[in-house]
Amino acid sequence: PPVDHIFRITSIDECELHFAGLSDISISEDIPVEGDISVPVGSQNTDDDFSTLDEPVKDTILRDLRAVGQKFVHVLYPKKSSALLKDWDLWGPLLLCVTLALMMQGGSADSGEDGRPQFAEVFVIIWFGSVIITLNSKLLGGTISFFQSLCVLGYCILPLTVAMIVCRIVLLGALSSIGFVVRLIVVTASFCWSTFASTAFLADSQPANRKALVVYPVFLFYFVIGWMILTFSPSP
Repeated sequence: PPVDHIFRITSIDECELHFAGLSDISISEDIPVEGDISVPVGSQNTDDDFSTLDEPVKDTILRDLRAVGQKFVHVLYPKKSSALLKDWDLWGPLLLCVTLALMMQGGSADSGEDGRPQFAEVFVIIWFGSVIITLNSKLLGGTISFFQSLCVLGYCILPLTVAMIVCRIVLLGALSSIGFVVRLIVVTASFCWSTFASTAFLADSQPANRKALVVYPVFLFYFVIGWMILTFSPSP
């Protein structure tokens, strides 16, 4: 026979010798086979239910507006709760700050620059004051984060913003003496409401022996804003 045919037969015989013992090996039925490679057809990742990447812009805006509205309700009806701390945001404080600053435009203290110094003054006082109070709270051992404190302080400006709107309406038609009394009552009530609401949300996050040191700057913060609202007078 040809030489290559002899080599082929020899190699086949060697392979049969190598694998001859494998035919006697079998998997015992007593050996458990573990694992599951089946994937349920209807299974989905639970994280997909909370994803907002594919959400329409309209739905996102409406959802954020509803969240801001709910926080406004919590401020108007303050109680010891963590509602403003769990899902904090700065949209509400920014809206209130801009509204209050715009309402104070055109005051007699303004210069001839379209009220810009007054707008900047209100804006800086609110945000700078909030930052100082937040840092004071953290240095005294507060357990809430920096932005959570800013959120609470900003949302609690809502009563003072409402007081500013009422004062602007009173200044349109009431007499000077009666109008001042009405404005004094409204601003005082709003100041007390803002202070009470902020302390109700921040009380549990401060050490028991240092709560007075935290409440005092909050008192001064809202007092300054209330004083600016009370002394506001539109330019002639």
